[in-house]
Amino acid sequence: MSNTLSYVHGASDIPLLGETIGENLKRTAERFPNQEALVCSHQDYRATYSQFYQQVRKVSKALIHLGVKAGDRVGVWSPNTYQWVLLQYATANIGVILVNINPAYRTSELIFVLNQSEISYMFSALEFKSSNYKKMIEDAREFAAVLKNEIFWGESWDRFLNGADSVSDEQLVDRESAVQFDDPVNIQYTSGTTGFPKGVTLSHHNILNNGYFIGIRLHYSEKDRVCIPVPFFHCFGMVIGNLACTSHGATMVIPNDSFDPVKTLQVVEKEKCTSLYGVPTMFITMLNEMLSQDFNMQSLRTGVMAGSVCPPEIMKKVGSLMNMKEVTICYGMTETSPVSTQTKIGTPFDKQVNSVGTVQDHIEIKIINPETGAVVQRGEHGELCTRGYSVMLKYWNNPDATRQVLDEQRWMHTGDLAMMDEEGYINISGRIKDLIIRGGENISPKEIEDFLYQYPNILDAQVIGVPSEKFGEEVMAWIKVREGYTITEEELTDFCKERIAHYKVPKYWKFVEEFPMTISGKIRKVEMREISIKELGL
Repeated sequence: MSNTLSYVHGASDIPLLGETIGENLKRTAERFPNQEALVCSHQDYRATYSQFYQQVRKVSKALIHLGVKAGDRVGVWSPNTYQWVLLQYATANIGVILVNINPAYRTSELIFVLNQSEISYMFSALEFKSSNYKKMIEDAREFAAVLKNEIFWGESWDRFLNGADSVSDEQLVDRESAVQFDDPVNIQYTSGTTGFPKGVTLSHHNILNNGYFIGIRLHYSEKDRVCIPVPFFHCFGMVIGNLACTSHGATMVIPNDSFDPVKTLQVVEKEKCTSLYGVPTMFITMLNEMLSQDFNMQSLRTGVMAGSVCPPEIMKKVGSLMNMKEVTICYGMTETSPVSTQTKIGTPFDKQVNSVGTVQDHIEIKIINPETGAVVQRGEHGELCTRGYSVMLKYWNNPDATRQVLDEQRWMHTGDLAMMDEEGYINISGRIKDLIIRGGENISPKEIEDFLYQYPNILDAQVIGVPSEKFGEEVMAWIKVREGYTITEEELTDFCKERIAHYKVPKYWKFVEEFPMTISGKIRKVEMREISIKELGL
């Protein structure tokens, strides 16, 4: 064990961008006017940077005509569309705060968000999957004190755009020049394990720089075409996706309104994408589709895998079958804009699958003992804390919740258990709340999951702790089996018994077709635990 403390800062000779998102987009459009900025496959939409910038200015003017003031909150409730992207940049351009609303929300959650952030104007799809957004907004109106108006793609969007004609260039420039890079630009609601969602409030400086430095690690230039099948309402889509592209002149490619493995693979091939994003479960389903039909993935070079750590077998296939030799792993949270650590291109394979990389540029990380607050030695586990330009301004209108995670020294306490090695690589072993404590033994669910992936024909494995009178908690594994195969509990128990410590062997097994998930593709272990407790009668 070394005597080095688990503290590191991302020294960089590349300065932070001291500009607003609008100023940055203008610079990119001037540098690469004829380069494609945005391709939206399912809407048959294409725009060069010059065209995209002009359309953003038009939406900015239409917002001014609508009566939207600087600092107003404007909601967007929709799956991925080109209008979403235009609205993201137009609101930023004139000092408006965009509030991302989760496409899976229902009326009660919508009412909560409308009131909590006091949304005055709503932009929305008419419907999506089983959600009738228009009806839900109508139902929510009487409970939303501040809501003045709503605009729907495909219904009132074009009429809204016509309002731009009555706003002069001078009026637009006045609004643009008043925006400061430390102003709030975005509110994203994040659910903890308890209570109502909290509105993470992010500034231009937070998310523009985060997108820019993520793009630097991915070696982005105007030659890159980035396939973004992850949702825009989430930082993965709008920061790692859109802002990483526009800050480097790369092309944003939207394959569909929501994730579809076949459409994503088709669009990568057709648009010759160089980069592809997803959470591990998305890559697992895409690799599964590639078993039954041919897709040409030769244009791919890089991409981002985030949301949870990638199993080694999957990482190998992403490199060999999808040609993503330079894929990087990102770790972070909405509260940190989102990325705090990222693997670099050329990182050794074992670090790619056993770590979430090293600290991002201009950011500090320390790992502390959650009981005492003291920084732990390298190689010891503790809570990961982040400080720097990426840390959110606050939770919107929620000073108590803000104080619980942001200390006086401006460290963001993540609630994640982590360990830093000698070289500064960070390993995430789970949520402090996810840790299974069985008879005094601390068990990392991830360790057992990685072990189970080695068993033939296991497609995916998720491990949780469930209550036990004797040990406090017992280990339970949910298993997704490859189609056309069967696996028994006995086989898996025997496989484990020979190879891992007895206390880590799952006592309970459940075979499933799907895991409960958030819309951003994260496994909902809280829900898995609730279902298991009920089914097992614990």
